[in-house]
Amino acid sequence: MQSASQAVAHFGYSISPGDLARAAKNVEESTLLSRTGGAPTLAIGVSEIFSKVTGDGLRAFWYHFAIMFEALFILTALDAGTRVGRFMLQDMLGNIVKPFKNVSWKPGLLLCSAAVVGLWGYFLWVGVHEPLGGINQLFPIFGIANQLLAAVALAVRTTLLVKSGRLKWAWITGIPLAWDATVTLTASWQKVFSSDPKVGFFQQRANYQDAIDAGKVLPPARTMDDMHTVVTNSTVDGVLSAALALLVVVVLVDAARVCVKHVRDPRSSKLGEAPYLESALVAPAGLFPSRKEKEERRDAGVGSAAGR
Repeated sequence: MQSASQAVAHFGYSISPGDLARAAKNVEESTLLSRTGGAPTLAIGVSEIFSKVTGDGLRAFWYHFAIMFEALFILTALDAGTRVGRFMLQDMLGNIVKPFKNVSWKPGLLLCSAAVVGLWGYFLWVGVHEPLGGINQLFPIFGIANQLLAAVALAVRTTLLVKSGRLKWAWITGIPLAWDATVTLTASWQKVFSSDPKVGFFQQRANYQDAIDAGKVLPPARTMDDMHTVVTNSTVDGVLSAALALLVVVVLVDAARVCVKHVRDPRSSKLGEAPYLESALVAPAGLFPSRKEKEERRDAGVGSAAGR
């Protein structure tokens, strides 16, 4: 705990080993050190706030409630992100290989799912095998990616308002979109191209690569292998940040094009939905379908309908 206390002091805060021990005891944990990411830090803060309302007797409950909430949030966000990523990848590849357009086409489903899972799985693998990888690589681009996603959502919503004939209400999402896009794209530019190594990914990469060439080790790296890890992290973060920003700019430009086109000639653009198609999928009453359910599905031709 002494080393943890010193590490916290390095960031400008003061906490003693005794404070750390008391904090762990208050939430009925043996220790709060060496836990995954920053989950305990947030959970402690949540327990502190909520216990002021409900009393100290529920402090441990709120701590573990926050831990559970974080885990569920990450899992559900990862699940939704994987599905959306798979749909987008299939749609893009469908412009080249037509069967990919069918989201139920199993070869495309499996290939695209594996590709998307492999992308976020890379960060998990790095986090296990590289001390300075994983969260150290992912977290710097998490905030930018999150807010750029919000810009995409606002752009879609604004475009729908315009195309549905509600131009006078488009400012409701248009103003937040302009603010979010301006701030986040500016931050993205700075994170990629800033000459300050504490801000710019590529400048950080250049500094650490120069140190490697000179045979020096810069903090937080402790070994030359750590130095190479920092170079890799900075390169990946810089490339991803630039790619994400560029893709969002494409979305914003195209959204603006659609809106301007509709305002000039409303008849040239129409809103439409995919035709209604009743699902042929039938869920079993239990975990596995019974023999009777299999016979009913076969008699109804459900399997062949689903295959189509």
